[in-house]
Amino acid sequence: MDLLTFALLLLVLLCMLLGAGLWISMSLAAVGWVAMTFVHPSPGLFLASAFWESTGSWTLAALPMFVWMGEILFRTKLSEELFNGLAPWVRRIPGGLLHVNILACGIFGSVSGSSAATCATVSKIALPELKRRGYDEDVAVGSLATSGTLGILIPPSIIMVVYAVAAEVSIIRVFIAGCLPGLLVMLLFSGYIVVWALLNPDKQPPRDARMSFAAKLRQSAQLIPCTILIVVVIGTMFAGWATATEAAAFGVLGSLLMALGRRIGFGVLALGAALWVSGLILPHQAAAFGFFALLGIAAGERILTWQNFLDSLKGATRLSCMIMFILAGAAFLTKAMALTGIPAALAEGVAALHLGPYGLIAVLTVVYVILGTALDGVSMIVLTTSIVIPLVQQAGFDLVWFGIFIVLLVEIAEITPPVGFNLFVMQTMTGKEQTEVAKASLPFFLMLVLTVVLCTVFPVTLVTGLPDWLLSR
Repeated sequence: MDLLTFALLLLVLLCMLLGAGLWISMSLAAVGWVAMTFVHPSPGLFLASAFWESTGSWTLAALPMFVWMGEILFRTKLSEELFNGLAPWVRRIPGGLLHVNILACGIFGSVSGSSAATCATVSKIALPELKRRGYDEDVAVGSLATSGTLGILIPPSIIMVVYAVAAEVSIIRVFIAGCLPGLLVMLLFSGYIVVWALLNPDKQPPRDARMSFAAKLRQSAQLIPCTILIVVVIGTMFAGWATATEAAAFGVLGSLLMALGRRIGFGVLALGAALWVSGLILPHQAAAFGFFALLGIAAGERILTWQNFLDSLKGATRLSCMIMFILAGAAFLTKAMALTGIPAALAEGVAALHLGPYGLIAVLTVVYVILGTALDGVSMIVLTTSIVIPLVQQAGFDLVWFGIFIVLLVEIAEITPPVGFNLFVMQTMTGKEQTEVAKASLPFFLMLVLTVVLCTVFPVTLVTGLPDWLLSR
């Protein structure tokens, strides 16, 4: 059997298993087992080693911590305070509170790392308020469905962690590289809303009465806890003071203290002071106690119940186990593919086509958009990494840039029928048909496509330049 026929048979087998409803992780492992039996007499040894190596990783420990941090914020009123704190500053801009959708999704996405959680959380708060005030429902729904995807682009991001582990690149470098594209997407979304508002003044409610600057500051005080948490989680990574895993642990601790409220905050402050006075901890350790205590004090009343705590823990455990199981199955399939020689042969075949770098990117864009109609983002990455990475490297692309490129395509996939996760979320939140939600999202979908084009044309300026500059200092 020649290599091409063998590869096609494996692809058909994978499609059959996935179509039959078998778990993605099990399907990947099963196809890997079949491939391995043709090239090695003991596939079980590779299965065990692949599962252990892919999940027993200190780097991957950041994943469940980031997931748990997002779950805590999702199940408490901290996300609601985030929306209320942003609202006063956009009331007078054309489009008004529609801009809060963009800003709130960007900020919440930076601390949750999940597209679906970002979309669901902000939609739950924003949709009733926008409907009550008379905003156009289509633009509100479209902006929320697409802005929710910022949860996987603005660091820390679960998808970025998965890609960095699969492609064996620095998580922190990928995180930093996502900052400017994330800001660009937010600016393009808000720019579209401004243009739409100027062209359709009859579809907006009357502008709210002016608020004094002092009143805006008082209402925006609710942003302080989440802002501090973002600065800690992202700033410590960017400054090189903490690894991604350590920063994720800080984020979980900070979100728990914020949710527990000022009483626990004062207790932590008193404990830190007592330990410092007694000489049991050093001054910088006491400062850490004080910092986390201030998070709880700034957050105000306790909003974390035992039920919320258990629900957040269960949700984080389920999602983390699902992702790690998929990664384990993909790792075994990757080893099997490497031994069969299929990825290398495919890379040579594509190189023989003489497509050129941009031709390859165009082909990969089409492939990922098609995959996005049937698979979630994590599955798209782990299914294709072993085959695509050699092609990308041979074409001379930076793997960090390619990670952001894939994340942007996953964003597009999140709002692409029939398996766009954010479309499902908005369908549940609004009761609309998926086609209606997809139609409302179309203008913002085009803004994402424009971002992909700009990041491809200006890779250093928009993607790789910032991590190179920060990490070389």
